[in-house]
Amino acid sequence: MLSDSLYALVDRLECNHALLVDEWECLISGHTPKLANDLKSRACALRDERYGKKIFKRGLIEFTNYCKSDCLYCGIRRSNRLVNRYRLSEEEILQCCKEGYGLGFRTFVLQGGEDPYYNDARMVSIVSSIHEAYPECAITLSIGERSEESYRALREAGADRYLLRHETADPFHYDLLHPNEMSVNSRKKCLGVLRSLGYQVGSGFMVGSPGQTARCLAEDMVFLQELQPHMIGIGPFVPHKDTPFAHEPQGSLELTLFMLSALRLAFPDALIPATTALGTIAPDGREQGIQAGANVVMPNLSPVVHRKDYSLYDNKICTGEEAAECRWCLDMRMDRIGYRIVEDRGDSLVK
Repeated sequence: MLSDSLYALVDRLECNHALLVDEWECLISGHTPKLANDLKSRACALRDERYGKKIFKRGLIEFTNYCKSDCLYCGIRRSNRLVNRYRLSEEEILQCCKEGYGLGFRTFVLQGGEDPYYNDARMVSIVSSIHEAYPECAITLSIGERSEESYRALREAGADRYLLRHETADPFHYDLLHPNEMSVNSRKKCLGVLRSLGYQVGSGFMVGSPGQTARCLAEDMVFLQELQPHMIGIGPFVPHKDTPFAHEPQGSLELTLFMLSALRLAFPDALIPATTALGTIAPDGREQGIQAGANVVMPNLSPVVHRKDYSLYDNKICTGEEAAECRWCLDMRMDRIGYRIVEDRGDSLVK
C-alpha cells in the first residue's frame, strides 16, 4: 500500500536524517493529514530531545528597503515605484540594538535589501560598533549576495551568522522567480563561501511559490542535505499587490508545516524559525510552526515608523507594535503552548 511505503520513508528519514530526491518527491506529493500529524509528533520529540522546551528569540532590524534586485515575488523589488524607501543610520541601528538588549535579546539580525549604499566600509563600521557595544551577542546578517572579500571583511568585523535563502534549488524554477541577471548557481556559490569563512549559515525556501512542484521541494531538501546549514528558514509564499505575482494564490499552511516537520527530522540540530509569514496567513501560525518542530521566533526591533515600508509581502503582522509589545506577546503565546522563550544567543548545535 502507498501509505505503508510513505511511513517507511518517514522511518528512514527519522533514522538516517536524509532521503534521495525521488524519495522526497514521493513523500511530499503523497502526504496526508494523518501522515503530517505523525511527522509533527516525531519532529517535536526530536527537537525537544536536542533543545528542550527552549525557544530562541532574534531581534530583527530591517535597516533598508532599497534593493538593486528585481525578484518577481518581492514587494521591495527595484521596479516597484510605490515603495516609500528608507535607510537607517548607524546611530539608528545601534539604538534598535540598545532597546533590544534591554528586552533580553542576545542576537541581532540586520536584514535589508541588496542596497549598494551599504558598502563594505559602512557595513564593517556598523558590525564593528555592534560587536564592540554588545560583545556577548550574536550578529546575524541578511543582506544578500556579496563578494567573498566582503563576506570576509564582515566576518572579521564581528558578524557571526549569515542568512541567505536559496529560495529554490531548481534552476528553471529559480529563473521563473528572478530576473535574468540572477542565477541559482551564484546563490549556491555564495552559501559555500559563507560556510568556508566560518559563518553559521542559514538558507531556506518559499513553499507554494508560482511554478513550484513537489519535485522542486524535493530538490530543495537534497540541496540542504548537501549544504548542512546551521539555520533553515521556510515560509509560505504570500503575494504582494505591487508585483507580477500579485494574483497568484498564497502558499498552503498545511504544506508549509509538513515541510517544517520534515526539515526537523532531516536536520535535528538546526535552528528553524516559526516565521512571520506563518503568522500572516494564520492567527496562530507561529504557534503551529513551533508545534511542527521550529525553535526560533524573530520579533521586530525596527523603528515602528518604518515597519510598514519593509513590505516583502502583503498583510505582514506586527507592523504597528512597539518592540516590547511584540516581545511580551510572543512570550505569552509560547507559554500557552508549553514553551519558553529564553534570553540566550541560541547558537546552532550543527558543527
